[in-house]
Amino acid sequence: MTTGGPGLRRDAERNRQRLLETAGALMAERGLGVSYEEIARAAGTGMGTVYRRFPDRQDLVDAVFDGHVEAVHRMAEDAARGEDAWVGLGEFFTRQLELEAENRALGQILRGQDGSYAIVERTSRRMTPVVRGLLQRAVAAGQLPAGVTVGDLVAVHLMVGSVLDASREFAPHLWRRALAVALAGLQHADLPGPAPADDAVERLFSRDGP
Repeated sequence: MTTGGPGLRRDAERNRQRLLETAGALMAERGLGVSYEEIARAAGTGMGTVYRRFPDRQDLVDAVFDGHVEAVHRMAEDAARGEDAWVGLGEFFTRQLELEAENRALGQILRGQDGSYAIVERTSRRMTPVVRGLLQRAVAAGQLPAGVTVGDLVAVHLMVGSVLDASREFAPHLWRRALAVALAGLQHADLPGPAPADDAVERLFSRDGP
């Protein structure tokens, strides 16, 4: 008597996909704090099924959001292909934050609010040179001060993301105004102090909490 076979494997894959879709929908609405119990209940499975498929929560998050984070990388590449670097930077910020506005958990992941995730680390290694090249083009064109660094762009993302999170329920488009203010300030400010070091930027993304 056999206990495996194509039929059971197909059932297992369907269960896995249902868990991923359910977890993705719940986390997009509520954030990364959604429990395995909530996922199991919404997916119509037992808790044991969730833990068997994803014993490590990071594996679940990586599986759910890998495509979303990769989409952000493609956005950076699209922006870098444009003729106007400053316009490209603005479009990249806008498109990324639009995704975060639609998906609460994605914003938490991209802004390091729940620890670090392998998908973000992998994508960041590929995306940082693209964004740095875009930034250098903007500086060379006189569209940004020479002292602006990738770390400053990270700070803009974190600041505007905080506005997005704080106003999500009562002013869901306020982040757009905050982004315009932040980018205008970056473009025209006399930046005080030294540029943030790479390790300072990394520590911003390794903190826990909201």
